[in-house]
Amino acid sequence: MITRFFGGLIRRIVGIIWGVGWRVTLMLVFVLGMTSLYYYATLPAAKDLLDARTRGSVTLYDDNGAAFAWRGETFGGTVNAAAVSPNLRNAVVATEDRRFYHHFGVSPRGILGAMLINIRAGRRPFDGNGGSTITQQVAKLLCLGIPYDPKVWKTEADYESDCRQSTIWRKLKEVPYALAMEAKYTKNEILTIYLNRVYLGAGTRGFEAAAERYFGKHASDVTPAEGAMLAGLLKAPSYYAPTNNLARAQDRANLIIDLMAEQGYLTLAQAQDAHNHPAQLSQSAAQQAGGYFADWVMDSGASFLTSDTTEDVIIKTTLDPRIQAAAEGAMKDVFESKLKDGSKVQAAIVVMSPDGAVRAMVGGRTSQVSGAFNRATQALRQTGSAFKPFVYAAALDMGMSPNDTVEDAPLTINVKGSGPWSPKDYERDYKGTVTLTTALKLSLNIPAVKISEAVGRANVRKVAADFGIQSDLAAGPALALGVSGVTLLDMTGAYAGILNGGSSVKPYGLMELRLKGDKQPLIGQGGGIGERVISPKADGELMYMMNQVIESGTGARAKLPDRQAAGKTGTTQEARDAWFIGFTADYVVGVWLGNDDNSPLTGTTGGGLPADIWRATMVSIDKGVPPKPLPMIVPEAPTLSAPAQSVVDPAQQDSGTLADRIIMGVLGTLTGKN
Repeated sequence: MITRFFGGLIRRIVGIIWGVGWRVTLMLVFVLGMTSLYYYATLPAAKDLLDARTRGSVTLYDDNGAAFAWRGETFGGTVNAAAVSPNLRNAVVATEDRRFYHHFGVSPRGILGAMLINIRAGRRPFDGNGGSTITQQVAKLLCLGIPYDPKVWKTEADYESDCRQSTIWRKLKEVPYALAMEAKYTKNEILTIYLNRVYLGAGTRGFEAAAERYFGKHASDVTPAEGAMLAGLLKAPSYYAPTNNLARAQDRANLIIDLMAEQGYLTLAQAQDAHNHPAQLSQSAAQQAGGYFADWVMDSGASFLTSDTTEDVIIKTTLDPRIQAAAEGAMKDVFESKLKDGSKVQAAIVVMSPDGAVRAMVGGRTSQVSGAFNRATQALRQTGSAFKPFVYAAALDMGMSPNDTVEDAPLTINVKGSGPWSPKDYERDYKGTVTLTTALKLSLNIPAVKISEAVGRANVRKVAADFGIQSDLAAGPALALGVSGVTLLDMTGAYAGILNGGSSVKPYGLMELRLKGDKQPLIGQGGGIGERVISPKADGELMYMMNQVIESGTGARAKLPDRQAAGKTGTTQEARDAWFIGFTADYVVGVWLGNDDNSPLTGTTGGGLPADIWRATMVSIDKGVPPKPLPMIVPEAPTLSAPAQSVVDPAQQDSGTLADRIIMGVLGTLTGKN
């Protein structure tokens, strides 16, 4: 009796459960089917899902035609899963979804297995391993069909992060979407969408862009080791990016090579060969060079075609990778051999051709990160005596000669509104009567001030500005001593004007900007040689005077072993900045040293470490370049019939020479005798 009672009760309960169960199951199947049908109807053609970026990319090429920097989100172009290298396709399937070609979009076994792994690891069921098929991952990449809306998400990164959250509700929504894709698209189309849309580190979107970025080749050409490294990026793109840590990327690739062998995609011999020959970065990717240069070029173009572009843009630049490597190497070698560990001193280098084409740029000692502070283009620093060539350029252009003399003696100038000002020479002594050449090569301050006042500060400012120094130059007599803030790029460009014969230059790095796929450029070269500033004669004489700075003056440490060079040292008050800028017949190199907080340097002048870095850079970049003489004009020695003129005291009789007539009305004011 009792047995029949409980048996009947159990059958009734089972019947109720079955009755409810099949109805609920039927309802769920109906909802799943209707939802899948809805998604199926809303899915676009597969070809329309390959590139859904809202921003474009910029790829910069050096003067050899090789890509060296990328900005924005780079898309290398669409690839088809059937056309990519089997090494890449198999690595992706082996790593992400070994049953991809056999399931219907969802793998219940994979999801349950992932949940168990997460629970055993002390995580929530959907935290960590997701067990998602490639089809489900594509559903995440497509954000279940929800388009990006800047009103909802501040950035695309926020949008994608939200779409990739692993919650029970989102997992449930993925199922009908994945089923709809399996019904709408072929396996090849689903894999093609995946290969084109995934983010793979270093600003790359899709495997074509990643293969070009890391290996300098197409996705159709990668080796088993390279395919494994690219597939390894899917787990954590930034962490496993080979440009971030090559050894870590290779270790990850080795695990995937073993998976490929285990699943029959590689023979044991092929797997062993891949282990023995791990993937290596291309030369441009390994160097990660030219970051400061790339930022500068990006800033020099219109923002809607560079930083804010919605198109894919190609920029051809003037960067010479050999010279860039030489500049970076020179800075590194000098700092490692001559600075104490822990030194925070910063430095910058600019290398330029005589027409203003920038061949290399180093904006700091270490950082190559996009957007880093660029001391070559953004830091306005006092130039010290590196400004003096423009004082003498004005004087020579007005008729003075390198052999004319000036008195290096105590000087006091009454500055309106400030009172008396008495400049001092660096060595705190006086040389007496010296030629203009000697005054420049020894970097004497008082003669520079006297010459500046004699020819007129307005004329000095005009010459400097015409040569390309665009900063607000000082109005007082200290102008001659380089108290104005100037960038290294502008100073190097101004010296390029001296090298090219006395004409201004506008520094440039952009040669051509065009949209990817177009042949006609939208923008051409933006700089080059401009108007003449001083006469060829004055320029040649100035070049000779600057050559003497290196031959026997303050820049002697910069002297080159096999060719003529000209340049000028610069050290500011309390040694807060140290400069050396100079040139051979082929290149101009500018070097700056200082502290970012503007604190004084210790034991450093322009003729010290900056000259060492300049020399090391110039020796390296001139290697293999035949020596050429500088186009300088060596002045004739004074004779009794044509004696050198002197910057005379107004109390003396007017000699009637041009130099004297310029100076007569000024020097009295300087000395207080008028």
